[in-house]
This record gives sequence, C-alpha cells and structure tokens, in this order.
Amino acid sequence: MLAFPEIDPIAFQIGPMAIRWYALAYIAGLLLGWQYAAHWARKNTWRPNAEDFENFLTWAIFGVVLGGRIGYCLFYQPEYYLSHPAEILMVWHGGMSFHGGALGVIAAIIAFARFNKIHWMALGDLVAAATPIGLFFGRIANFINGELYGRVTDSSLGMVFPNGGELPRHPSQLYQAAMEGLILFAVLFFVLRNDKLRARHGFTGGAFLAGYGCARIIGELFREPDAFLGFIGIFTMGQLLSLPMIAVGVFLMLRARPADVR
Repeated sequence: MLAFPEIDPIAFQIGPMAIRWYALAYIAGLLLGWQYAAHWARKNTWRPNAEDFENFLTWAIFGVVLGGRIGYCLFYQPEYYLSHPAEILMVWHGGMSFHGGALGVIAAIIAFARFNKIHWMALGDLVAAATPIGLFFGRIANFINGELYGRVTDSSLGMVFPNGGELPRHPSQLYQAAMEGLILFAVLFFVLRNDKLRARHGFTGGAFLAGYGCARIIGELFREPDAFLGFIGIFTMGQLLSLPMIAVGVFLMLRARPADVR
C-alpha cells in the first residue's frame, strides 16, 4: 500500500487570504492552455490568431466557471439546488462538473466566434487541444485535496485517503490525470502536427470529445461514485454523460472537411 502524501490544500496564505492548490490549478490550466493554443494559431493561415485567443480568455473563464457550476447543480444534485437556488452561485462551497464546464466553453466559443466572424470549429479545435493541460492540473489538485478518490482495492497502488475511511482505495485522480491529461494531450499534439488534419475544422475538437469520453469512462471504473448518486444501473453519472461526448466526437471527425482559409 502506498502512503498518501499529506499536502496542505492551501498552497500559501497572505494574511486572511488563503490561496488553494485548486485555484492555482484553474489559473495554470487557463494561462498555459491560452499560450499553447496561441502557439498553434500562429502556424495557421486562418483565424483564430494569437490576438483572438488573448481576447477569448475572459470568455473561456466565464464559460468554465458558470458552466461547470450550473452543470454540477443540474447533473448531480438538481433537487437540492432547485430547493436552494441561492447556493447555485456559491462556488466556494465546492462542486464543479467538467461536462457542464465543457458545455459552457462551447457556448462561449460559438458566441465569441460569431461576434468576431471566426469559424467556430477552428476556434474550438485549438481550445480542445489545450484543454488536457487544465484537466491534468485539476486532477492533481483533486488528489492533493484528497477528494474524488477511488474505490476500495487490495492493489499495491491503494492508498488510505484522509476522508475515505480506513480501507485503501485507488488513487483514481492520478489515473485520470494520466489519461485525461497526459495521454489525451499527446494524442491531440500529434493530430495538430499533421497539417492535413489540423486544417480540417472540427477534427481536433472531435478527437478531444471522443478521447475524453473514453478516458472518463475508463477512469470511472476505478473512481468511487458520488455518495448522493451511487450507480445508475451499472453506470456512474460520469460514464452516462461521457457517452454522448463520444458520439458527437466521432461525428465531428467523420464530417470534418478541409478548412476554408479565412
């Protein structure tokens, strides 16, 4: 059994203000993702360009935060939050949904693209390619916080989490950081390196959706389901929400055509 590294969830504190690793993970994911997407935008002969991404960053932040929070409330605890609507925007209480955040960002992409006369799929491709960076840091923050841990196991990889009882559990946050972060980032990197695939608007975004959906479904096999939901039949909520992502991703890859240079 591996020992759980007891890392303070608070990275540092300035007077009464505590800066948590989770907040730093969001900031790192957004800033590094922005720079990474801008790097690839400079290689294209069509918009979005690097300046577009600088302008889009604020839209992305609102899409992630609002979509992630509202998605969590609707997907995971709708009855509670419909009875306590004032708590929906209390993000400091915890509770964010990746699937909701993804929908929020997609809405931000479409709105920003129309407002700036950019092909929304071209913008979405580069945003999707950068997203695994944020996913990696987010899962590492989950691990540091000792939250969203895995199911009970007798594997030598098991850990006893502070809030997970006395039995060892899978460090599923690290599995997900590897699959949703590192592996998916590498796959999309090689897609972008292929000039023909990068020029097909929607292909990279579709590869991300399908790849994340598969990684999430596998990761959920090791992750403890939310206590207030449990299993829905034989599936978890995370698996059910990932199935349409795979379907949409495959559809986008199949319909992707060479880009109209703008």
